[in-house]
Amino acid sequence: MFTIRMRSFLAVYTVLLMLGSPLLAQQTTTEDEDESSPRRGLLDDSTKMVYGPNTSLYFYEKSVRNNRLQKIELDTSLTGFHNYEAVADTWYKYQDLANLGTAARPIFYEVPRQIGSVSGFNAYDLYHNAADSIRYYDTKSPHTKIAAFFGGGNRNKLDVEFVRNIKPNWNVGIAYRTIRARKTLNPTRRDDNNVVNDSYEMHTNYHSENGKYRLLAAFTRMKHNVNEQGGIIPPEVDTTSLYFTYEDSKVWLRNSRAVDLRQEYHLYHEYQLLKGWQVYHIFDKKKQEVTFFSNLGSSDAAFFNENRFNSSDTTLVHSKTDTTNNHNHFSVWKNEVGFKGDFGPVYYNAYLKFRSGRMASRFFTSNNTFTELYLGGALRGEINENWVFEAEGEYLIPNGYRVKGLFISPILDVSYTKALYKPSLAQERYMGNHYRWDNDFANTGVDQVQGTIKADFTHIKLRPNLTINRINNYTFYNEEQVPEQVSEEAFMVIPGLSAHFVFARKINWQSEAYYTLVTGGAAEKFRIPEIFVNSRVFFDGPLFDENVYVQLGLELRYRSDNYSPAYMPATQQFYLQNDFNVYAYPVADAFLNFRINRTRVLFRYNHLNAGFMENDGYFVTPGYTGLKNMLDLGISWYFFD
Repeated sequence: MFTIRMRSFLAVYTVLLMLGSPLLAQQTTTEDEDESSPRRGLLDDSTKMVYGPNTSLYFYEKSVRNNRLQKIELDTSLTGFHNYEAVADTWYKYQDLANLGTAARPIFYEVPRQIGSVSGFNAYDLYHNAADSIRYYDTKSPHTKIAAFFGGGNRNKLDVEFVRNIKPNWNVGIAYRTIRARKTLNPTRRDDNNVVNDSYEMHTNYHSENGKYRLLAAFTRMKHNVNEQGGIIPPEVDTTSLYFTYEDSKVWLRNSRAVDLRQEYHLYHEYQLLKGWQVYHIFDKKKQEVTFFSNLGSSDAAFFNENRFNSSDTTLVHSKTDTTNNHNHFSVWKNEVGFKGDFGPVYYNAYLKFRSGRMASRFFTSNNTFTELYLGGALRGEINENWVFEAEGEYLIPNGYRVKGLFISPILDVSYTKALYKPSLAQERYMGNHYRWDNDFANTGVDQVQGTIKADFTHIKLRPNLTINRINNYTFYNEEQVPEQVSEEAFMVIPGLSAHFVFARKINWQSEAYYTLVTGGAAEKFRIPEIFVNSRVFFDGPLFDENVYVQLGLELRYRSDNYSPAYMPATQQFYLQNDFNVYAYPVADAFLNFRINRTRVLFRYNHLNAGFMENDGYFVTPGYTGLKNMLDLGISWYFFD
């Protein structure tokens, strides 16, 4: 299947190149350019256009909206390139189920950006490129990126992107992303996949020749299929079941699957009425369909609780006693209108936002609908590029808000966030074959202060930092795997340090470390490792007469003992547990990244220290063992013709 899709995309890529060739023919002849032309720097000695990462720039919608348009060159760096998976790319600040594309949650508490109603099905957020975070391009030529990653044990990932300029002020792009990850626990055949993901993106950006009107639009779709395993059966339940046997492990589920289907339409456009004053409009339409199926006529039935909620009409597909068939459908529409502009060094913004949506289920007698009205705005002042203050706020009428202040200086960054946000719709109301609840929770309140000291020296960069959180009315999934709200407060103090040392100009040592102290009546509801450390040491420099740039090194990660949340596939939620210690274990990986021209290649050997520790391996989530030692390979190409 992977081979077929690869061939299909190579064919599509060929067609796209053919479509791009007429424009290339027009752009490669530039003999009439004079010396003062801004494009003169793109010419080589033969007066031909030289296309590359500096002629295909991208930007984000946020920079347009904030009147700070920043165009970024394509990434050809090697640092961190070996961490190609979504969880690894965060430098392991997420907890997953130890395979590419599996359910994941942030390890540290995060203040939600959306203070209103959300679905609450977030297990696969990492693998979805939301429409409001799309990269928009300003490219002088068609360009294509192909990135293929082949992980040990057939954990594969492919990204293909194509972008071209229709006119100098109009760019379009498409992308296809896929994951094919075989089970790391007890696969029965080569294509016995744990995860199958197919994602698509289409986007365009346009601005009028006089620069007064700008439009950004995007469409994204993700279908994420997971053949759930439920983790390894504990030896105390089945004496023949053992941990750290990987392909020979005994797992709970073999006939259960989950699907998360997401589709988004997004439009942003603005018009300059007067100098320093623009009006804008944002439209969003999103849907998310979450399903879970399990054959209870098989051994999978032993994994679930004995609760059965069925309709009296047993002919319905979700009411058969030998089947679990849960389904939830979340949809939302959003319109936002506002004005913004610059008054000298001060940026201002004010807006009105309207959201409406619903959560539907086969078990609901009526949909769980909502309508929300927001007022918001922002201010930013810039003394210069090194001294900046920002303030933004949003009020959800009548009982929600989020305000944030940020101060940036050459030596210190400080931010303060205060929010009151709604529990998710899934926490409020859920009906399925195994679980049901109907809650009326209060909104969750949070105060967060973050500060970072910036100390830069010739060969040393230090970033001491501190995060302080106060959280009340926190809503979570308890040991019974159902939502609960705790009225007591939790206080978090998280000092940290990020450091980068350079020795002899070519030896780099990058590290980050965090210590977390949680107190208060709700402290036990947050399962954050007390110690969290990432570190890498590597050689970084050119070889072979500077024809090849190389990074060769070791990477280490460590979390202290922790009763990490477990995962329930039927509801797609992580929940508290008090029996399984995900014990402290340092994991070491060796990596080699190198670049030849614009082509990057990675080799990573996972779990280098396997067999040298007191324990036979490590866990990332209760019942899910981390990767055994295996080799990963990846390659990324850019094409500009």
